Amino acid sequence: MAKIIPIVPAHKITPENKCGFCTNSKCCTYLTQQVPTPRSKGDFDHLLWQISHQNVQVYKDEDGWYLLINNTCLQLQPDGRCGIYETRPQVCREYSNDYCEFDSPAEESFELFFDGYAALLKYCRKRFKNWDRRAGN
Repeated sequence: MAKIIPIVPAHKITPENKCGFCTNSKCCTYLTQQVPTPRSKGDFDHLLWQISHQNVQVYKDEDGWYLLINNTCLQLQPDGRCGIYETRPQVCREYSNDYCEFDSPAEESFELFFDGYAALLKYCRKRFKNWDRRAGN
């Protein structure tokens, strides 16, 4: 029987060098925007409008509700590096990769995830038994 030998990187991976090991620049292919916790039919109706747009999803994690906008940063170069690294926005400078998608997919922490209109509508209909009788229907 063949012995399985774990692959160990030649260099220790640290927050300072971790981005160099990342092969898909995942953190630069989307942005998130926290939204107020939806409570009413009107709040969820607004989320339905937002998720109706291309490349928009919705998730909830321990910190709250978010829009997930899947859109690659225009500054991301073909080799996965930042094309404006020296002059990048402050939000990029403050981004911590201490624990990022390189370590574990963000999706693992989602409590709820809606990949499109139909999924969120199904949730709304389950949450509000009279969903289809809201104003305008």
